[in-house]
Amino acid sequence: MATEPPTIDAMGLKCPLPVLKMEKALAGLPPGSTLTVLATDPMAKVDIPLYCRQNAHAYVLDEADGVLSFLITKPA
Repeated sequence: MATEPPTIDAMGLKCPLPVLKMEKALAGLPPGSTLTVLATDPMAKVDIPLYCRQNAHAYVLDEADGVLSFLITKPA
């Protein structure tokens, strides 16, 4: 049975805090792991994808009711 990926709740935090929390969590995960990041700061829509591109992480963005939900996959 698959388990839910860990979630970082960065809602209400302004950049760069969502990226810093995400970076710290990803550092502790093994290669190939996934992480969900929830954010409400509009800059996260720019900063998190930029961080992912720079570090070869794949991501999927979902947005609903002003909440950005990023599913990030660490490279294997």
